[in-house]
Amino acid sequence: MKKKKIFIACDTTNPKKLNQIINQSQTDKFKIGYKLGLEFFLKNKKRNFIAKLKKKEIFLDLKLNDIPNTCAAAISSLKDLKNISYLTVHINGGLKMLQAARKSSKKINKRLKILGVTVLTSFSNSSIKKVGHTKSIKELVKKQALLAKFAKLDGIVCSGYEAKFLKQICKNMEIITPGIRLPGDSKGDQQRVVTPKQAFKNGATSVVIGRSITEGNVKNNILKLIKSLN
Repeated sequence: MKKKKIFIACDTTNPKKLNQIINQSQTDKFKIGYKLGLEFFLKNKKRNFIAKLKKKEIFLDLKLNDIPNTCAAAISSLKDLKNISYLTVHINGGLKMLQAARKSSKKINKRLKILGVTVLTSFSNSSIKKVGHTKSIKELVKKQALLAKFAKLDGIVCSGYEAKFLKQICKNMEIITPGIRLPGDSKGDQQRVVTPKQAFKNGATSVVIGRSITEGNVKNNILKLIKSLN
């Protein structure tokens, strides 16, 4: 049976804490990768730290969103980080930006996968309207997914709720689901959250889980995760 893939969101700027998370999250029950965000990447000398993370699957979550040339140049500047497996861009950047991102990524690293971010899991249907959208989240995500597919991106990032209907649209694409909480955990600042088991059931190919793993005892939380997936 194919092992499930779990990305641990390492929301810290402390290399010591990150190494601790990596060391304490090892398991043979599923594939483990590590998601590093914008805050970590921009912190002084953290780029060098990322380059030294050998034999780890690294998901660089920068959520790039700019004009096509700028986005492509930003991706080109990552050419020294050969160990990055995934990089995120906002689908809202438009078709030309997505195509430029994909083209640039293949020039620097043929193994680098570009993921299109749909609607952030911190949004609800009411809050999305406050930034000018008139469609529901479901309608908006469906439209974004179709654009990502047309641009030939490698995958999309969406909540576990949308994964259920996107698995039909994105059959040959990866569906990576953030906003994951273990049963009984607080939603925090997230709105559209599901459990890991529900996300995989709905069609996610992998999930991103942060606070439910990294807050408290990481080893114990990994055991809770294993139990929740049984």
